[in-house]
Amino acid sequence: LRRASADEKQAQIDSVRAFQETHAEQTEAALHTLQQVALNGGNIFAELMNTVRVASLGQISNALYSVGGEYRRNL
Repeated sequence: LRRASADEKQAQIDSVRAFQETHAEQTEAALHTLQQVALNGGNIFAELMNTVRVASLGQISNALYSVGGEYRRNL
């Protein structure tokens, strides 16, 4: 198991922030479309393929959580 150094962690954070800034104008619309597909019972996977081009995993997770809540597996 290899752990990331502080520099590697910071580089990843900077990369995500730059990605979000680059796609800021498109993100809101893409996330809204993804939420509508989820609410209407559509094919979320297909829409995710479009959304990941302009939104980070955190943004996508938050958008889906806001319309669907948290998944809890029954044990």
